[in-house]
Amino acid sequence: MKKLYVLLAAFLVAAMILPACAPAQADCTDEATFCVGLVTDVGKINDKSFNQSAWEGVQKTEKDLGATIQYIETADAKDYDKNISTFADAGYDVIVTVGFGMGEATVKAAGTYPNIKFVGVDQFQAADTPGVVGLNFPEDNAGFLVGALAAMMSKSNKIGAVCGTDAVPPVWRFGEGYKAGAAYADGMKGTTTEVFVVYHSDVGFDKTFVDPEWGAATAQSMMDQGADAIFGCGGITGNGAITKAAQAGAYAIGVDTDQYLTLPEAAPRMLSSAMKLITPGVFDLVKMAKDGNFPVGNYFGSAGYAPFHDLDSEVPADVKAEMEKINAGLLDGSIKTNVPPVKPE
Repeated sequence: MKKLYVLLAAFLVAAMILPACAPAQADCTDEATFCVGLVTDVGKINDKSFNQSAWEGVQKTEKDLGATIQYIETADAKDYDKNISTFADAGYDVIVTVGFGMGEATVKAAGTYPNIKFVGVDQFQAADTPGVVGLNFPEDNAGFLVGALAAMMSKSNKIGAVCGTDAVPPVWRFGEGYKAGAAYADGMKGTTTEVFVVYHSDVGFDKTFVDPEWGAATAQSMMDQGADAIFGCGGITGNGAITKAAQAGAYAIGVDTDQYLTLPEAAPRMLSSAMKLITPGVFDLVKMAKDGNFPVGNYFGSAGYAPFHDLDSEVPADVKAEMEKINAGLLDGSIKTNVPPVKPE
């Protein structure tokens, strides 16, 4: 009997220490079970930004479509293929891969697993691959909006952006859009704004988005030079920057999602966020897969800027009106950022 208790205890301990990211035990090979897996790029699922927004889209498929869902966090880029295969070999119907860096592995997996649908977030498809759709966004528009806002709200006429690597086109478009938006606002207001934009391109890809200490130090350096608004566009690295800005009393500007709702330590000074509507974009594409009308190639989601929340009373009426005009102009094409799709060679 004692031996039985020991075995039972060992089983319970083993069950408790199984990683949360292991695929669910549902039989995904059963046609009646609709399974959706998400694989992050290097970074955590709860980054309060990019990965989290994509995961919330998958979570909505569980609620609204009855999907069985699970995720795997990638710790090292060399594990892309293995992590995707974990879900594919288990018979998942849809696999969402998050991040530009996973693009090649996603297309490769589609060739190996032709019966699975793949959603590549921030993965522009240069050519159509059966079973693969890239979910993309006009990051330059979102960056443009918050750049204009920061320039109009700055009292020092100095603003900054702390970003991940510029080797990732969406990150580069955020940063360059921010510069362009500030220049546009200067043209309207007759001001001259100095814009500091720094990309964390001096480290390996496995660290560029998960370095909050560097983000905080870079933001502090910008504030030491007079910047009073800081945009963070680089996952946890960017979070470090905008949290430091908020603690110093500067304006903090989030990215990807409305970070007022996900980054409470910065919320009191969160002026806005450059938003990519990732959550509805992921959900819509998974639903299309389930409904049998899954697209191929590129699918473009929407971008915008988040509400001013606690700082609404600090934003003058004329600034609010200008922001609405700029947003409308970007949507109808009458205002252009002139930011290329990728960084010029």
